[in-house]
Amino acid sequence: MTEKFQVQFLEDAAVFLDNLDEKAREKIYYNIQKARFSNDKELFKKLKGEIWEFRTLFNKAHYRLFAFWDKTGGNKTVVISTHGIIKKTDKTPPGEIEKAENLRKLYFEQKSQ
Repeated sequence: MTEKFQVQFLEDAAVFLDNLDEKAREKIYYNIQKARFSNDKELFKKLKGEIWEFRTLFNKAHYRLFAFWDKTGGNKTVVISTHGIIKKTDKTPPGEIEKAENLRKLYFEQKSQ
């Protein structure tokens, strides 16, 4: 199987993962690894505009890592994970999508300097 993208974590995403218990973190990493090689909407799904989410269900908790695509690096495609939440309702909080979009804009602004 061919890898579809690489994944990088911004500081907020790394801190979120570091603060989870080890089993939950391992499950999230496992699902991200699977998503890199497949087109499974249960693992990686477009939310709104340029924002996507890595999805993990573990021990009845819904973990979400927000992300966006960076295809500016030439031949390798990278998905940048902005931050994560443990989802408590069916709907994704609009403020979390907005935060991911703001981090996406900041990322590209800093990258272009």
